[in-house]
Amino acid sequence: MTQPATAQKLTCFKAYDIRGRLGHDLDEDIAARIARGFVEALDARRVVIGRDTRQSSRALSDAVSGALVDSGVEVLDLGLSGTEEMYFAVSHLDACGGICVTASHNPMDYNGMKMVQRGSAPLGSASGLGRVQELAEAGQFRAPREGGFVRDVSDCRAAYVDRVLSFVDPATLAPLHILVNAGNGAAGPTFDAIADELAARGAKLTFTRLHHEPDPSFPNGIPNPLLAENQPVTANAVREAGADLGVAWDGDFDRCFFFDEKGDFIDGEYIVALLAGAFLADNPGAGIVHDPRVIWGTQDMVARAGGEAIQSRTGHAFIKQIMRETGAVYGGEMSAHHYFRDFMFCDSGMIPWLLVVKLLSLRGQPLSELVRELRSDFPSSGEINMYPADTKAAINRVISTYEPLANARDDTDGVSFSFDDWRFNLRSSNTEPVLRLNVEGRGNPELVRAKADEIRALIEQS
Repeated sequence: MTQPATAQKLTCFKAYDIRGRLGHDLDEDIAARIARGFVEALDARRVVIGRDTRQSSRALSDAVSGALVDSGVEVLDLGLSGTEEMYFAVSHLDACGGICVTASHNPMDYNGMKMVQRGSAPLGSASGLGRVQELAEAGQFRAPREGGFVRDVSDCRAAYVDRVLSFVDPATLAPLHILVNAGNGAAGPTFDAIADELAARGAKLTFTRLHHEPDPSFPNGIPNPLLAENQPVTANAVREAGADLGVAWDGDFDRCFFFDEKGDFIDGEYIVALLAGAFLADNPGAGIVHDPRVIWGTQDMVARAGGEAIQSRTGHAFIKQIMRETGAVYGGEMSAHHYFRDFMFCDSGMIPWLLVVKLLSLRGQPLSELVRELRSDFPSSGEINMYPADTKAAINRVISTYEPLANARDDTDGVSFSFDDWRFNLRSSNTEPVLRLNVEGRGNPELVRAKADEIRALIEQS
């Protein structure tokens, strides 16, 4: 084995992927060490790599590729691509694993890596990702091997598009007008490939494109449509275009966000409930996995449709694992991650908007009407991000205040307390130094607002 002069503690490893500040938590040398650790942890011989559009992603991807080649690995390079294209290629090309260099929606001075093993399965936090971290930190690697090389597999996109379109029948889709906002991230070229194939298969959809070209300078800000301050751009564009709905993606487009025909943003949990109902109509009795942050609307929909609601910790690795263990047909997070049994149990930001268009076509109703009852019956606060000076003390104040009053406590992820007509979840982010609060209720938005303000004031006490 070879070993550098000193071992190195790596702070970029998070609960289920790698994320960190450039020059502080992550650089090209660290990326190469992680790639070497990945090869040895998985005994990999063929690895797919892809990258998002960030300025730093090409150099980091080159460092990963070089380390893989030095390890004797056949590197299958997708080039600029979404994380879900890497997931697909790993299974489609029978690779040992895959790495996408991306920081998704994080600030400009961040980057990261999302990794999977054979079959597009997530790396377990202990046996998989933990082992990669252990090896990368120790720097104890096998001697370089001969035979490594890089192969361009960007033409794999055509097969990926075919898989995505297998979820709908393009010729049956109504002639809808859709506003799409790629946020200058990686989504644009992939979307265009999907749109072209939709047209070739008879779809009569019309698209208005916004911020469509990938641009590493992100002239319109980092693409994170979950932030309220980023939503008016898409909302206004939907209204100006007279579109039937709007769709916006984050930087690596593994999340997609929806706006109805009025330009109103639709909170992610309502899309989860909507898609859960649609899948159960075709798969009676199937399992639906959801995260613990906002749950009542989804649980109600699943119960009425005769399915099984299964709760998971927040995060793609946890949800994918539970879906694989239970065979669940669909999983969704209120943060706009959507997972599909028939897409390697992985998340996709392209499949959900196609399924929503399919629903609109089948029901002949506007999107606002499809979610009207969910919005009315299960109002929610939206995710509230806070940065208390002492996170642990803030959480303890909340627990000591509400636990004596609650009907139930759930510690699946962070802490959740349920009451007769409202509940909340409070958790620390797995990827950012932030405390996240979600409050939901039953038919009483005023109560939800009041309780959100009440808890936020408690957290922000000095």
